[in-house]
Amino acid sequence: MKCIAIDDEPLALDLLEDNISMVPYLTLVGKCSNAFEAIEILQRQQVDLIFLDIQMPGLTGLQLLQSLAHKPIVILITAYEKYALEGFNLDVTDYLVKPVSIERFVKACNKAHELWQLKNGNKQSTTHSDFFFVNVDYSLQKIVFADILWIEGLKDYVRIHLRNNPKPVVTRISFKNLEEQLPGKHFIRIHKSYIAAVAAITAIRKNSIFLDSIELPVGDTYRDSVFAIAGKTNS
Repeated sequence: MKCIAIDDEPLALDLLEDNISMVPYLTLVGKCSNAFEAIEILQRQQVDLIFLDIQMPGLTGLQLLQSLAHKPIVILITAYEKYALEGFNLDVTDYLVKPVSIERFVKACNKAHELWQLKNGNKQSTTHSDFFFVNVDYSLQKIVFADILWIEGLKDYVRIHLRNNPKPVVTRISFKNLEEQLPGKHFIRIHKSYIAAVAAITAIRKNSIFLDSIELPVGDTYRDSVFAIAGKTNS
């Protein structure tokens, strides 16, 4: 995602640049100390995401948003909580109050990234066709699709079980959201709480599948699609 950062405080702008550099799917294409510099960039090139301060001289962040006919995705970053309602009325994706922890910053970026993917009709960025990133312990961890064996849903969390990794990756994300990021031809939903890598399935029974010695349950709703992998009907 191409993004710009707008803040009239140089130190805050530098910190924002550092945070953006740690998010793999973001590319910073402009740093602006006021709204007018941002308008020039927006007129020259496509921008997918704006990180925007509110209180700035000349033209405030909210006034900038109101002036845009076609708004990119926006994350407001401000020292003031009182503008939150007005910001969300302008359809901002998130509202961060300074000082912002890296964990909270990444969470906002992930929300913006998911929205961007939906707007573009993509389940994943074309530059990340073989992998994606998840939040793990205050950092972003790369997950290669080919390494995934199966995924287990746990309410607001999921466990991602990987090849040659005895400890699963645990990340806070909805099961449905994660499922939408997976390439459909390589993964199959087998249960309300389980997704399996098709290539890892070694045997199929009526109520379960096997990934070598690992047995996972097959839900009634998903049984036909599971048997279709083997070119069989559930009979």
